[in-house]
Parts: sequence; C-alpha cells; structure tokens
Amino acid sequence: MRNFCETSSVTSALTDGRSSERRRQKKTLLMIGIILALFSCISNAMASNKERTFIMIKPDGVQRGLVGKIIERFEQKGFKLVAMKFMWASKDLLEKHYADLSSRPFFPGLVSYMNSGPVVPMVWEGLNVVKTGRRMLGETNPADSLPGTIRGDFCIQVGRNIIHGSDAVESAEKEIALWFDEKELVAWKPATCDWVYE
Repeated sequence: MRNFCETSSVTSALTDGRSSERRRQKKTLLMIGIILALFSCISNAMASNKERTFIMIKPDGVQRGLVGKIIERFEQKGFKLVAMKFMWASKDLLEKHYADLSSRPFFPGLVSYMNSGPVVPMVWEGLNVVKTGRRMLGETNPADSLPGTIRGDFCIQVGRNIIHGSDAVESAEKEIALWFDEKELVAWKPATCDWVYE
C-alpha cells in the first residue's frame, strides 16, 4: 500500500510538473507571438514612412527661381530629400519619361519645352508622400489649383506648370529608376524625424 501511495504521489508530481512546463511553454509562445505581431506592425509603419516619390522642377520653375521655395515646402511638410540633381535632360531621357504621352499631339512640344533649360529631379521620402505630394502640387492646370498649392501659388498656364510629381507608387518607382541610380539615393535620418513621426 505504501509503495502504491508513493508511486501515485510521484506520478502526480510528474504530471503536475509536465502541466506546469506546458503552461510555461504556452505562455512563452504567446509572448513570442505578441512580440512578432508588434514588430510586424512597427515594421509596416516604418515601411510606409519610406514611401518615395519623384518630383521634378521644370525649366520654367528653375528659370523663375522657385527651386528653393518648392524644396522648402516639402521640407516644412516633414518629407525627407533622398536625392537631387541639377541637370539639362536629354531628349532621349525626356521621351522615355513621357513615353505614356507619346501618341498625344502635344508630345513633341512637351519634350522640346522640357529640353529648353535645366531641370531639378528629386526623390522625396515619407508617409503617403506620393498622394500628399500630388495634393501639394495642385491640379495639372494651374487655373484649377487651389491657393496654397505650388501650382495655385506660382503659375497660371498648364503649359508652364513648373513641376512634375509621380501619380502613383508604381510610377514613382519607375521614374526614380529612370532618373537615378540606386547609389544616388541617400539613406539618412534627419534630426526632425522623431518630431514628425510617432
């Protein structure tokens, strides 16, 4: 009888020990799951902060001395400049850039105008920068642009609307790859980053 009781208590202790160990393992797995979920949320938020857009100041914007004012607007909004050039774009590059408009009657004039002076292509980075950047630019036709937008404040005619901005994330990626090499995109963290994003 004594042996049976002793065996029973040992078995009970082993069972309790195993149950306790299983509970610890479950808690550990639950904690790991929670940590991974939080990490995923943070990673997704950070990835969306790294959305990029292509912005180009056209020859009329350069000639009118608006480069600094336009850059200032994007900086004041909280976006990060990751690449910029001052260049005279070749006709070949411009034809590739505006390839989707090549069948339109105004295409030759557009390429000629864009090749008439230097341009300032840029890459900006930040949360929803493509959509927000387009809103900051205003409508393609300055007459339809609200005051406070770049085109609403600085231009009058559609043929001299001073700036180009990507209309979608996919087109931004394509335009950035056309105008910049990967090594020209500067990865850095501005001191203001913690004051712009949570």
